[in-house]
Parts: sequence; structure tokens; C-alpha cells
Amino acid sequence: MYDMPKLAFISADKAVSSVRSGDHIHLSSIASVPHILIEALCQRAGELHDVHFHHFHTEGPAPYGSAEYAYAFFDQGFFVGPNLRGSVQSGVADYLPAHLFESQALYRSGVLPCHVAMVQVSEPIDGMVSLGTSVDCSVAALEVARERIAVVNPNVPFAYGDLIPLERFTALVKDDRLLITKEYVQPSETDLTIGRHCAELVPDGACLQMGIGSLPNAVCASLKGHRHLGLHTEMFADGALELIRSGVIDGSLKAIDRGKVVASFLLGSDEVYRFIDHNPDVLMRDIAYTNDPRIISCNPQVVSINSATEIDLTGQVCADSIGTRIYSGTGGQLDFVRGAKLSCGGKAIIAMASRTSHGVAKIVPTLRPGAGVVTPRADVQWVVTEYGAVNLYGKSLQERARLLTSIAHPEDREALERAAFERFGRR
Repeated sequence: MYDMPKLAFISADKAVSSVRSGDHIHLSSIASVPHILIEALCQRAGELHDVHFHHFHTEGPAPYGSAEYAYAFFDQGFFVGPNLRGSVQSGVADYLPAHLFESQALYRSGVLPCHVAMVQVSEPIDGMVSLGTSVDCSVAALEVARERIAVVNPNVPFAYGDLIPLERFTALVKDDRLLITKEYVQPSETDLTIGRHCAELVPDGACLQMGIGSLPNAVCASLKGHRHLGLHTEMFADGALELIRSGVIDGSLKAIDRGKVVASFLLGSDEVYRFIDHNPDVLMRDIAYTNDPRIISCNPQVVSINSATEIDLTGQVCADSIGTRIYSGTGGQLDFVRGAKLSCGGKAIIAMASRTSHGVAKIVPTLRPGAGVVTPRADVQWVVTEYGAVNLYGKSLQERARLLTSIAHPEDREALERAAFERFGRR
């Protein structure tokens, strides 16, 4: 390991002095946002204009997307988190639609400029650092950026996978603030019912993809009796960690990265972050690897589990917006839907409650005006609610309408049947 005091650290203020008006800045994301650099850059806001920010969703304060700094900064994230939804809706920040797999290609191709990369990294070992919990498209950003600023943080885990030579950085800053965590969310009874339906579709030996939240936690809780599962995903959290530690997820039947857990970014408890630290059984990889449908499909029996804000009677899946209001982003849903369907014996699952917590139907005759289609109807396979699971693959519009109505909330079914008859007729 390097002798840390001998590294040429500079202040955050000095590091961001290289940022110019008109620059496009990439931020490492999720739990590992380099807040010390953002704070320093805000001190220079009066000197700058037309500085753009790009990132996956970020946790913590997001002044780069606030009205306060709109004269200097303009945020254009690939995914919109809770800290920026209001700003995007009001127009002081923006959303850049991209499948997560393609986010890195935007940088590498030059379609999207990347002049400055600001990332958090682990302490170095043998001249190499880890991007820890947020590899995402940072590898690509570090390949093309003019300025490459690393915040070396002892709280960033040294995760194996895509490591970065310390010499690649043009500036090093030190910070020791804790990574942002997200605690385990207990599933509701509805979530647990959906989780059981999903688990019934997962064979022993399957390779899983799922995310974070009460519904993925419910799926994990229902998989405790399974054997020899694998995990190749864009992210995982505490629910999957329990399956790994219990031996349910062992990766022993994977065709690639056998015995390894593969992910690109994480958000969870400190326990999750400690688990990946110096753990050779976990590979944190470039999003170009984790989310490439061709690579995903190399493992047999891939089961992808994603969610939706609403689904229409033809099977169109909206997952990034509520009507015209951007709620999150395209994410990696279609990356994994297509990867799972290409996998030998694979299954792509869209799982959601039949209604929102406010009682609004999520299986609808037509999507709301302005709603985005994240997964086209021709790509949709399994749809699961608390009322069951249906397979839309190879089904006509009339058949899809009947199947989706059968797993809608009982109080919504009559209206759906009427809408289907008016739209498609019935044989």
C-alpha cells in the first residue's frame, strides 16, 4: 500500500480551480458523490456559467441542480433521484434519457462531452484505487476527461473489478466523510405476496438481477429455500446480501464470473459496503459490462425483476415517469429485459402492486398522456402483481388485455374489460 502522507494531496478549492465555463462534469453517483468537490465548486459559482453535470441518481444535497445556482450550473442526469425531481419538474435541471448500458458509450463516443470527471475512490493498493460503491460510467469518464479529480476516502471500500491506476488522476483530494447509506425497508404484505409469485418463477440455479426497495426485499425473502442462485446485476442491497451470506446465492452455476457477485453500483447499509471491501468474490464493474444484454445473456436462466409506475392493456411499461412528470429514469430495465430473454431459459419479470399506495390503478387502459415507454410491449414477458403472474410473450393484444385484467385489482377489472372491448372488440 502507498504511504498515504506522501501522496500529493491538494485542497478541494485548488482541485476545482481547473473547471472552466462550458465544461461538462461527470460525478460518481449514488452513495459515493464527491460532495467536498461540489461544495468547493459552489464557492466558484460566481465565476462560472454553462457548467453541465451528468451522473446516475445522486444521494445527498444537489446544489448543482438548484435554482440558487442556475446561473452557473445545469444538471442533466441520466437518472433522476428524489433530490432533483422538483428541479427537473420546474426546469432548472433536466433529464437525459439513456439506457444505463449506453451512458458510458455517450462519453466514449464523444456524443456527450466529458471535460471533468469528479469521483470518490478508495485508498490505493499497489498504485491502484477502487471506485468502491459507484463504478457506473465513471470508468468511461476517466478515459476521456481533460481533468480527472479523485477524492481519496478511507470509507470507500476497496472493491475488486475495474480498478483505476492512481497515476491516471490529475488531482487528488482527501476526505473522510461517511458514505450515504440506505437502510433495509421492510416489505408490506402486498410486497410479500408479489415476492412469492416472483419466487415461483425462479428456478434453482438462476442468475438474478434486481434492485433496491421493499419489493426486491420481498423477492429475496421468498427465495430463501432456493439453491445455487447467481447474481449479475447493476446493483444490489441488503436483501440480496442475506441470500449471499446464507449460501442461497453462490454463483456456482454461472457460465461467466462463476462464483462471483457482479454489480456496478450499490446503495445500502454500512454492512453492504463492508461486505464488498477487499472481497474477491465481488466484482464491481463498468456499466458497459454489467448492463450489456449480450454479456447478461451469457449466463443461463437469467431472471430479471424490475418494476413499473403503470402498464397499459397492450403491455407497454412506463417506469420513468408519472404522466409528463419525470420520476426516475430509464435505468437498466430494458438492458436486463433483453439480456434475460436472450439467456437460455431466462425470464424477464415486471413486478408491481396492482394499485399505488393512494389507491390509483397501475394496470390501465392507456398510459397517461406524456408517460414514457421504458419497455416496449414487444419486449414484455412476465408481469406480476399480488393477484398473480401472467406471461404476455407471444400473446395478441386481446389476449394481453385479458391476462393483464386478470391480475389487476378486482375493483378495476370491470372498467378494464369495458375499455378492452371498446378498443379491441372481443372474440
